[in-house]
Amino acid sequence: MSNDLPQHAIDAATSHLRDVLDIAIEHGPEQRALVVFDARTGLSRALTQAYRANLPDAQFVDFDTMAHDDVLAAFKSMAAGDLVVLVQSTNFRLEAFRIRVELFKLGLKVIEHVHLSRMPGVQGEHYIEALAYDPAYYRGVGQKLKSRIDAAPGAVVHGGGEQLVFGSPLELAKLNIGDYSAMNNVGGQFPIGEVFTEAQDLEAVNGRVQVHVFGDTSYLVNRPETPITLVVERGRVVDAIGSTPAFDQVLANIRAEEGEVWLRELGFGMNRAFTRARRVDDIGTYERMCGIHLSLGAKHGVYQKPGFKRKDARFHIDVFAVTDAVYLGDEQVYADGTWTV
Repeated sequence: MSNDLPQHAIDAATSHLRDVLDIAIEHGPEQRALVVFDARTGLSRALTQAYRANLPDAQFVDFDTMAHDDVLAAFKSMAAGDLVVLVQSTNFRLEAFRIRVELFKLGLKVIEHVHLSRMPGVQGEHYIEALAYDPAYYRGVGQKLKSRIDAAPGAVVHGGGEQLVFGSPLELAKLNIGDYSAMNNVGGQFPIGEVFTEAQDLEAVNGRVQVHVFGDTSYLVNRPETPITLVVERGRVVDAIGSTPAFDQVLANIRAEEGEVWLRELGFGMNRAFTRARRVDDIGTYERMCGIHLSLGAKHGVYQKPGFKRKDARFHIDVFAVTDAVYLGDEQVYADGTWTV
């Protein structure tokens, strides 16, 4: 087909996914595997081909040609510890069945690839590059970042001549580094590569930060011609200097539902395949880019804060900071586009 990826990309996907299966997921020959895929996009076909090479004994199911009840039956035929892979050009829907959550409840390992249609052409090759799994980097640097975050009295993000100060200790960091040994569930959405936290005291966040990319109302990467400078006072965005109509709409939507725009997540992206210059259009994938991302809006399901009610917190919009340096306490942990711990 005309939008198929080149053979070298399929070969790379095969190699990277072999490492994901062997090292991160620890899938062995004694466990069964089920791959549910669609063939709508070049990237979904490339990933499916790579899984066929790595999982020759797996059951492969084309989501678009099988009744939903039969897909559910295939899921329920698997035993705890088996693997389910979801290769989705969009996001598979099975009535009220929240696929990944329900598969985890069954004790299954899950690898989820989602919204692949948002990454056409060469972006598909960037996506495949982001699947590369280097355990020494992800586990080594990831654990070091977590230990620094958990002990830090605060953090400062420097970029474009501005600085954003997190003037309180940070919440215990969470890891998305392909090490599931201490977790209830094995797997999740790929590509991976992130350590995240937020200020224990959200009102202790003050300063300015330049945003070079934000997630728009379509969950796509939006890159303004020049970075937008956010002014943050007591944990809230009070001004957006050099804003664009699309970013104004994001802020207006949050204010309409939540009254004000909180800044919550402090995300340390680790995936070296994505940079400020090398992007993909899907915001949930680009979120792993090597650098700092933040979230706008009151919603953060991981960290519960007094005064924030789940039913009222509607928005979690990722924005990406121009980042020249990051400090945890007095220690610089980011310079020249890379983590230095």
